[in-house]
Amino acid sequence: MSQTPFVHLHVHSQYSLLDGAIRMKQLINRAKELGMPSIALTDHGVLYGAVEFYQEAEKGGIKPIIGCEAYVAPGSMLDRKSANGGKDAAHHLTLLAADD
Repeated sequence: MSQTPFVHLHVHSQYSLLDGAIRMKQLINRAKELGMPSIALTDHGVLYGAVEFYQEAEKGGIKPIIGCEAYVAPGSMLDRKSANGGKDAAHHLTLLAADD
C-alpha cells in the first residue's frame, strides 16, 4: 500500500516575525528529506519571502505554493476591541494562491 505524500499548507519562515525562524534553503531541504512534493509558505501578513521561496523550491524540485496568513477583524482594522471582551477581536485566515 502506497502512502499519500503530506503537503504542509501552513508554514512560517524567517519573514514571519515572532512565528518562524527557518530560512528558505533549510525549509526546502527539510521538505525534501520528509518526501514532500510541495509546500506552502504562509507568513503572517507579508509576502517578503515569496520570490526567494519560489526560487529555492524550484531549484530543489519542490512545487511552491505561495500564500499568506491574513488578519481578519470584525470591524475596522484599527479597532482592537470587540463586543464580547476581546474574544472576537482578530482572526487569522490562511490564503493560498491557486494559479497566476
